[in-house]
Amino acid sequence: MNNHPVIDQLATEWQFIRQTLKMGAILDQAITLQQIPAPTFEEKFRASYVKDQFHAIGLGHIEHDEWENVYGWLGNPQCEKVVLVSAHLDTVFPQETDLAIRYDGGRVYGPGLGDNSLGVAALLILAQTLVNLSLPDGVAVCFAANSREEGLGNLDGIRAVAQRVANIKAAIVIEGIALGRIYHGGIAVRRLRIATRAEGGHSWLNFGRASAIHGLVQFAADITQLRVPTEPRTTYNIGLIGGGHSVNSIATDAHLYLDLRSTSTAALSELEQRIHELVRHHQTPELSFTVEKVGDRPAGSIPSDHPLVKLALSSLTEIGLHGGLEQGSTDANILLAQGIPSVVVGVTYGGNAHRLDEFIETSPLTEGVWHLLLLVGAAIRSV
Repeated sequence: MNNHPVIDQLATEWQFIRQTLKMGAILDQAITLQQIPAPTFEEKFRASYVKDQFHAIGLGHIEHDEWENVYGWLGNPQCEKVVLVSAHLDTVFPQETDLAIRYDGGRVYGPGLGDNSLGVAALLILAQTLVNLSLPDGVAVCFAANSREEGLGNLDGIRAVAQRVANIKAAIVIEGIALGRIYHGGIAVRRLRIATRAEGGHSWLNFGRASAIHGLVQFAADITQLRVPTEPRTTYNIGLIGGGHSVNSIATDAHLYLDLRSTSTAALSELEQRIHELVRHHQTPELSFTVEKVGDRPAGSIPSDHPLVKLALSSLTEIGLHGGLEQGSTDANILLAQGIPSVVVGVTYGGNAHRLDEFIETSPLTEGVWHLLLLVGAAIRSV
């Protein structure tokens, strides 16, 4: 027996549901979604597919907002207790990416398959299953397929969801390849676009003039020498860099994108201040810098002994897994920062996320969806 009575009860009552879960159906839905390109800011076609699926399932109060978020409800949106279940639609891959699928034993490879086509597929299967069950009085469930989780999306999709959906008492965020891990804390993230400008000129005739690229790479080299604390864990990464217009021109402009993260808001602010000090150090009358904040993900968390965390761990125990507790940067950051109890959970194992050879493991799929059903069902009964 499990150590949580609500999970135990549901595991017994819903055994008939467990028998209906089929690995092939879960995988087919994930691949169907994966084949619809959905770069951040261009999620509309995948959102339209999800909206059609919500209608076919029989959800109520279906909406598709200006952010490309899609909402479907079980129960009345005006209920005083709402459980939010979400999964992000977008991927890191541009529209022209070859989305071909490759099978290799118990693995299936495909860009964006695990992150997060599988998460959205699980969202649809949860909705399809729960639509036929009765809810406790005064409780509603909002299923949200949201945009803009990746890259420079700045979590704007889930921000809009949190603003639109009232009375959220618990939130469960689904990521495709996070099985066995329970994220109950969101780390603070700041993203900066740092640009340089200089007079430029001809590489031979004007040799010696300030170069926007030379200045930027010297600045970037100093960033790589910064020492940051391991506790609280704090990191930085230059993820994108560009500039100039020809090989034989002294560059007039250049830019980079810098990602700063920490489990501590204070440590993150201190690191950002050090970046600004470096900017001031490198700026000269011939070389100007501008710094633009292009991403700001707030931190937040719930305790490891929070009832929602216990439900999540217990649902994993039910499928024979010992769940690990994690902190990360996900849609849950926005919800946790607003004081909404939230966890991030997964469907299966996988790897190479954000790479063309991303893959998922197929054998855990049915058990992964089963643990999600138990967790969502328990949350509905416990809020």
